[in-house]
Amino acid sequence: MATAVGSSRNLNVGMQQLKVAVVGATGMVGRTMMQILQERNFPIAELIPAASSRSAGKTLEFGGEQVTIVSIDEALLRKPDIALFSAGGDVSKEWAPKFADAGTVVIDNSSAWRMEADCPLVVPEVNFGAITKAHRIIANPNCSTIQLVMALKPLHDAYGVKRVVVSTYQSITGTGAAAVAQLEAERKGETPQMVYPYPIDRNCLPHCDVFMDNDYTKEEMKLTNETKKILGDERVQVVATAVRVPVVGGHSESVNVSFERDFEIGDVRKLLNDFPGIQIQDSTETNTYPMPLYAGGKDDVFVGRIRRDFTQANTLNLWVVADNLRKGAATNAVQIAERLVDR
Repeated sequence: MATAVGSSRNLNVGMQQLKVAVVGATGMVGRTMMQILQERNFPIAELIPAASSRSAGKTLEFGGEQVTIVSIDEALLRKPDIALFSAGGDVSKEWAPKFADAGTVVIDNSSAWRMEADCPLVVPEVNFGAITKAHRIIANPNCSTIQLVMALKPLHDAYGVKRVVVSTYQSITGTGAAAVAQLEAERKGETPQMVYPYPIDRNCLPHCDVFMDNDYTKEEMKLTNETKKILGDERVQVVATAVRVPVVGGHSESVNVSFERDFEIGDVRKLLNDFPGIQIQDSTETNTYPMPLYAGGKDDVFVGRIRRDFTQANTLNLWVVADNLRKGAATNAVQIAERLVDR
């Protein structure tokens, strides 16, 4: 490839135009998918935005034109080449196989298919090779997992990751538009429609997704299980605490990682700097480090606060930030589609 995965593309030149469906087009991720398809000039002959029956018949703007939202069954009848799903696990479980049976390649952003043994779970820069031509459903990883494995992959290849302790500071946009509305109402002093069990303004909730039988949340266990699958190494141990914070624009992660082999900080910086889709922002002299305020609207994963853990052998501390709606969801899905077109 002449162009890196993380860069802007011009795929229309000399390429077949495709029918592309976006299922869940009215949600925050669905709208971002449409925005990124347009930004990256994906080769689209026909865009098919699909949503629930409540939204069918309404319009959305795409490419300077108004496109009509259709029902999911209507989108299926139009036989898209690619369908980007972001409509929740129940919808994906019901409809993704139907689209796949009709010959559509489905890239699904829900958790429905991620841990299925015969379904590839893909971050293009990390493990695109997990996709074969036989795969018709491809899973997009969890937002917090994507940015974590982006930072881990080059270091795992060089030093062998043994154990990761990660604490996340996750944007309310990961919950959806209703969570943003709760925050905005609280800041105005209004009575909000509660999405979270407590106020989110001026607060942090150590509670992302539902609690499971082991007292970890589903979000925390996604980080454990998805990281192993994407890196292709069951020996990698990951333990997480996932926290929702009153931020709009990106997820942040404090990452402590122990390796099989020792490292030099200069080599770590070079490995990360050379990895596609990563930007290092790390200078104590200029107070330079990643922040969600500045990661919002960008497609890269930003890494900073790179320093040796002086309490443990072969152990490193990192601070990792990314826009959870873009690289953490929509951009990653579109990048998968781009790589499939290239192939």
